[in-house]
Amino acid sequence: MTRVLDTLALEPTDRRPVWVMRQAGRYLPEYRELRSRHTFQESILDPKIAAEITLQPIRRFGFDGAIMFADIMTPLEAMGIDVVFDPGPKLRPMSLAEIADLPDLDLDRVAHVAETLRLVRGDVPDDVTVIGFAGAPTTLLAYLLEGSGSKEYLPLRTAMHAGTPELDAALVKLSNAMHAYLTMQVDAGAQVVQLFDSWAGILPRHLLETLTFPAASAALTGLDAPTIYFAPGAGHALGSMRSIGATGYGVDWRIPIDEAWVKLGTDVAIQGNLDPAILLTDPDRIQAAVTDLLRRTAGRQGHVVNLGHGIDRHTPLENVAAFVDAIKEAH
Repeated sequence: MTRVLDTLALEPTDRRPVWVMRQAGRYLPEYRELRSRHTFQESILDPKIAAEITLQPIRRFGFDGAIMFADIMTPLEAMGIDVVFDPGPKLRPMSLAEIADLPDLDLDRVAHVAETLRLVRGDVPDDVTVIGFAGAPTTLLAYLLEGSGSKEYLPLRTAMHAGTPELDAALVKLSNAMHAYLTMQVDAGAQVVQLFDSWAGILPRHLLETLTFPAASAALTGLDAPTIYFAPGAGHALGSMRSIGATGYGVDWRIPIDEAWVKLGTDVAIQGNLDPAILLTDPDRIQAAVTDLLRRTAGRQGHVVNLGHGIDRHTPLENVAAFVDAIKEAH
């Protein structure tokens, strides 16, 4: 077992495990150098490159989790959808009926993801947990209806409020696809999988409870590995989020982590939740923030230290090191 696995199982560890979302990315000079020679999609499609990017932050900072380098849009391309990144994802907006009628996920077209995980699992130290991931059905639906990122996601909100049979069919299609995708990842060596519901927080609680959470549950249920669900901005529904049935739940920085844990129930693991902006300050403020975070979770098993969202690309390397050192030196 690793620190991350023990923590998700609510078992004691010698210290809190730590990793950060988007840790394999643009804040690293070695990533920028590699990407100067390969496009984003080339980097994902080549398992050797994707594995190298996944391992870069492990070598530099000694994180306890290695999250594979891919994108939540990657499996959609294996369902016949053309996606380009400019820099965010761009695709043709689709109707609910078109989404429901998409072909099933072609696992052969995401075989590179499985190979990336196999390579990473073979290279990481024994105490580092390999983490796979997928986009949650609601978030994928948001992109498919909109055709890109958005501040409002009005097509998604309108569809969710309307609650038509076509909506139900579209969510089932995406849930089934992500379940198959995550199953493949576990079979390839992922020891934990995380479901990112990046835009669920834009919805009111009753729609999360009746549509979003059941779809996320369907994507995660029955996997042969611990699971983490993360929906930034969904703090208004923490009390009912447990219905998803995940092993642990990520929380963003908008709510103190001890309050979030009470709302979720302290008999489940929690992940988070330092504000990524803290890492743009200085080592003294980072140390103080880490001390407060650990104080708020003291005496409980089940806390995976992370940020409350992805690390900002302008984050100084010395501040990331200060963050990790503060966690490791606290025990």
